[in-house]
Amino acid sequence: MVKMNIDVTEKPTKEQLKMLQEASDRPVTPDEDCRELTDEELLQFSRIAKDRQEERRKQTVTLRLSPQALKTAKSLGKGYTSVLSRILENALADKETIKHFL
Repeated sequence: MVKMNIDVTEKPTKEQLKMLQEASDRPVTPDEDCRELTDEELLQFSRIAKDRQEERRKQTVTLRLSPQALKTAKSLGKGYTSVLSRILENALADKETIKHFL
């Protein structure tokens, strides 16, 4: 087994691409630690993955924000809407926060 630290923000080197190609050419050999899954198990994993994907799918909504809130959010940079989503999820999970603003 070969372990390497790879910077995912950079393109892979020729050596890294060669290593990946060689790894993809090797056959998969199940053993007692990682046995081959049955068709039924694979189907079950597939169903679970599909259900989880649907649970995580974000929905588009229209939300009105004050100019200050929008300015602050945009100052967070690219991906600020994802940050707002996480903040909102955390706030809604806290009953005291909800009570405070009702």
